Amino acid sequence: MALPAPRWLRREVLVGLALGQFVSLLITSTGFSSSELARRGVNAPTSQSLLNYILLALVYGGIMIYKRQLLTVKWYYYLILSIVDVEANYIVVKAYQYTSLTSVMLLDCWAIPCVLFLTWIFLKTKYGLRKLFGVGICVAGVVLVVFSDVHASERKSKGPSPLKGDMLVIAGATLYAVSNVTEEYIVKKSSRIEVMAMLGVFGAIISGIQISILEREELRSTEWNASAVLPFIGFALAMFLFYSTVPIILKICGATMLNLSLLTSDMWAVLIRIFAYHEKVDWMYFVAFAGTAIGLIIYSYKLPRTRRRSQAQLMRRPQQRTTGRSECPVPEKMMDRTQTSPRRKQLPQ
Repeated sequence: MALPAPRWLRREVLVGLALGQFVSLLITSTGFSSSELARRGVNAPTSQSLLNYILLALVYGGIMIYKRQLLTVKWYYYLILSIVDVEANYIVVKAYQYTSLTSVMLLDCWAIPCVLFLTWIFLKTKYGLRKLFGVGICVAGVVLVVFSDVHASERKSKGPSPLKGDMLVIAGATLYAVSNVTEEYIVKKSSRIEVMAMLGVFGAIISGIQISILEREELRSTEWNASAVLPFIGFALAMFLFYSTVPIILKICGATMLNLSLLTSDMWAVLIRIFAYHEKVDWMYFVAFAGTAIGLIIYSYKLPRTRRRSQAQLMRRPQQRTTGRSECPVPEKMMDRTQTSPRRKQLPQ
C-alpha cells in the first residue's frame, strides 16, 4: 500500500503557498507605488489607504447587507483592529519619506518574531525546532538581499533621515504583527466577509478623521496630475486585493506563514527591476530567493496523518516483557474476566 503524500504536497498547503506569493507580489507593487509618490513629493500616507478601506466597505458591506448577515463578533474588536491597521499603514508608508526602499523591506521582517511571540502567548500556537529552522532560513535569505545591495553599491541614497525612517518601519512592523494576529483570531470565529466589511467601515472612518487633522494642507498643495493619481489608484487596488486574500491565508496557514511569504516581496522587486527596468542585479538575489522558498517549504512541511498516528500508537503501546518463547496476545475481555473472576468456593471436608 502506497504511503500518502506528505502534507506540504497537499492541496491546502500548495494553495497557501501560492496565495502567499500572490500577496507578496501585491506588497511589492504597493512598495513601488509608495516610493514613486515619495519621489514626486506626495506625502499623504493615510490618503493612500483611504480608497482601499472605502472599497472594502462598499464591496463586502454590500454583500453583508444583501445576505442580511448579522455580526458574530463584537463591534469593538473591529474598532481596535482598524485603529491598529490604519496606524501601521500610516507609519510604514511615512517611512518611505525618510529611508530607502531596501531598508523598509528589510526592517519589515521584524514582524516575524513579533508574530511568533504573539501567537505563542495569545493563540497558544506551538512551534517546533523545524518551524524555527524554516523561519531562520527565510530571514537569512532576506539578509542576503541586503548584502547584495551593499556588494553591488546600489544604495546610493539612504534618504534624508535613515535612523528616523528605520525606527518608523520597526514600529509599523510591530503594529502589523498585532494586526495580523488579531485578524487571525477574529477570522477563525467569524466569516471573511464580515471581517473585511467591518475593517473597511471603521478603517474609512478613522482614516477620514486622520486626514482632516494631519494631511489636509498636503492634499491642497499637491498637483493632481496623471503621474500622481495613477500611483494612488494602483496602491488602492493592490491593497484591496491584498486585504481580500489575507483572511484566506490566515485561515489556512496562520499569521506566521503569511509574514514568511511576504519576505519574497524583495525578490519579486528584483525581478521587476530586471524585466521592467532592465537593471543588472547581483547573483546573491537568486540565492536569497531560493533560500526563502526552501524555508517556506520547511516551515509548512508536516508528517502525513497516518504516520503521525502510527508514531503516536507506538509511543502509547506498553512495553512487553521478552521471553524465550513467543507470546500470543490475550484479548482484552478475557484479561478483564480473569482478573475480576470470583474465587471458587471450597468444598466442605
